[in-house]
Amino acid sequence: MQKEFLTEKGFEKLSTEIRQLNLIDRPKIMQEVEKAREHGDLKENAEYHAARERQRMIDKKLGELNNLLVKSQIVDPSKSDLSRVGFGTTFTLADVDSEEEAKYTVVGSYEANSSKNIISYHSPIAKLAMGKQIGDIIELRGSKGIREFEIINIEYIGDTFED
Repeated sequence: MQKEFLTEKGFEKLSTEIRQLNLIDRPKIMQEVEKAREHGDLKENAEYHAARERQRMIDKKLGELNNLLVKSQIVDPSKSDLSRVGFGTTFTLADVDSEEEAKYTVVGSYEANSSKNIISYHSPIAKLAMGKQIGDIIELRGSKGIREFEIINIEYIGDTFED
């Protein structure tokens, strides 16, 4: 079984979401299913079918999250070697041609938020950057062809990247 890395805060967030689904959301939807069942003929009972669909979605989500929890391994990124891009580090890339900069933080899949440049260590950019040092060049293939980026900074910013 492949481990899935999480920060302590990510693990706490995952555990909280599982508790919410198990202790609040699922019991609530079970009550809705029972209430809808009381309305009679289940074949034509849209309320019942909608409640059952929400129950299936919750159960599926719980299965996925519990699987992630079982595979998770907490990593303390504050102990990262900042001489190289690694889990929990924030690195800055500069486009070699335009000098335009972008900053990314590497975390686990559950904690990733691409709109904030918080990327999974499974992502293409992270895979290219992991293990690289300041001054190293990585090549990204995109719609505009291959572009080169230089790693110009590696730092640890703590969990300030989270919501």
